[in-house]
Amino acid sequence: MSQNITTDKISIIIPVLNEVRNIQQAIASTQPSTNVEVIVVDGGSNDGTLELVESLGVKVISAPRGRAYQMNSGALAASSDILLFLHADTRLPAHFDVMVRTALQQNKVVAGAFALQIDAPLLSLRLVEWGVNWRSRFLQMPYGDQAIFLTKEIFYKIGKFPELPMMEDFELMRRLRRTGRIAIIPVPVLTSARRWLKNGVFKTTLTNQIIILAYLLGVSPKQILRWLRS
Repeated sequence: MSQNITTDKISIIIPVLNEVRNIQQAIASTQPSTNVEVIVVDGGSNDGTLELVESLGVKVISAPRGRAYQMNSGALAASSDILLFLHADTRLPAHFDVMVRTALQQNKVVAGAFALQIDAPLLSLRLVEWGVNWRSRFLQMPYGDQAIFLTKEIFYKIGKFPELPMMEDFELMRRLRRTGRIAIIPVPVLTSARRWLKNGVFKTTLTNQIIILAYLLGVSPKQILRWLRS
């Protein structure tokens, strides 16, 4: 790990696929910040996402479709010692860069993430937030929508994101937990409520738990994805 982590550059890697409605806000949340680069990794957008990002002067690369492939490609293109993986529908809090560097200096910390806030006023979503933040802090299992960050050295040491069609963040965190401690920054990122609102909060939450249980029981992510699409 770098000895100058308080000043190390942070590469923010944002995988996108048809995110023209969200990407500008995600990018805007990365500024102002100190010693940061933003890399948008496109998986084949056809809705104007690519053109919008390029008009903002942000670095764009292309990769095979799939969040794990895209994030690994972004990490390969990164010039920084610290990697932060940001979903296109999630916004970082002010001073995130200082908080990330501070978290990675803590004893035995190998990675970190932020608490979660969902941008809709439903009481049911406050319960989801509570569950996510409890799981993150006490089970050391934050997920991708919480802006996972770690050093490039650790990222490659544990084998990058497993190139699965889903569950890549879950598996990454399982590997990281075996390596050291996961720091949870109490200041939240703000993520879109769209996936909960699309299918309903209860159904989405229940489906997520069934997916995790199936994965832990050995069902392949490809099979789980086939079930979801059937």
